[in-house]
Amino acid sequence: MSDYKVADMSLADWGRKETAIAETEMPGLMALREEYGAEKPLKGARIAGCLHMTIQTAVLMETLVELGAELRWSSCNIFSTQDHAAAAMAAAGIPTFAWKGESEEEFWWCIDQTIFGPDGWRPNMLLDDGG
Repeated sequence: MSDYKVADMSLADWGRKETAIAETEMPGLMALREEYGAEKPLKGARIAGCLHMTIQTAVLMETLVELGAELRWSSCNIFSTQDHAAAAMAAAGIPTFAWKGESEEEFWWCIDQTIFGPDGWRPNMLLDDGG
């Protein structure tokens, strides 16, 4: 079973292209990757994230991974998810549980998947915006 649930994985390539564009507009995160990526200062961090699942959030997610963190992710808002961003993160191997238009029941299921990972995975950090 895949460790993600998104609307449409065929959107991943589009999401990857949009993420690459957004990286050019987010110099702070790119500088963190360049300066600290090799050191992996977040090694051992298990982050459960619940933020708007947008292209800009995808850049943050990939930065956290580059810095050594393990992530599981869901969206804090059932209407703000950009499905191509969620698909790109799932394709990159980040467990992502988000799609635009989730029901309330699906929203809470996604949060459960974010917090309770396989093989006893549990976060030691939370990054939340209203989840």
